[in-house]
Amino acid sequence: MVKKTISKDLPLSGITLRRYEKPFDMSRRALMRKLCLSVGLLQPGDSRDVIVDILDVLLKAKEKKKLLSSEEVKNKVIQLRKKSKLPLSGIASSNVRRQLKRLKDLFLVETIQNTYRITEFEDLNVIFEEKIEKFYLNSILERIRDYFKVLK
Repeated sequence: MVKKTISKDLPLSGITLRRYEKPFDMSRRALMRKLCLSVGLLQPGDSRDVIVDILDVLLKAKEKKKLLSSEEVKNKVIQLRKKSKLPLSGIASSNVRRQLKRLKDLFLVETIQNTYRITEFEDLNVIFEEKIEKFYLNSILERIRDYFKVLK
């Protein structure tokens, strides 16, 4: 029997966006979690939410204009999760680096000489407007429009 190879359509880029209730009367962690859910960094019902803590650690470092290595991020995440009495799952160095890459792919984080920071130490809303909304999302929408135009 001859095995057929089916081509796989791999996207050049993509983003998941979800709409939740307005952010009010929530703890900082709940706000961070909803943000991660809103931009597809977390899936609904996902209990493996270490990315929430990674983003929180980087936001706290931003306040001090401090760059962190992946190992420093990992150690601060461990401290944060212990303090919050959360399970220490998902904190392997390889997973922390993978989550940092996901944040980088969404333009929220950048690397400078093997250290990480929130992009240009900027506010998240500015990063969203300039990098995600105006650039990333717009380029995706333009390509989708191209397909609609061709198919009429």
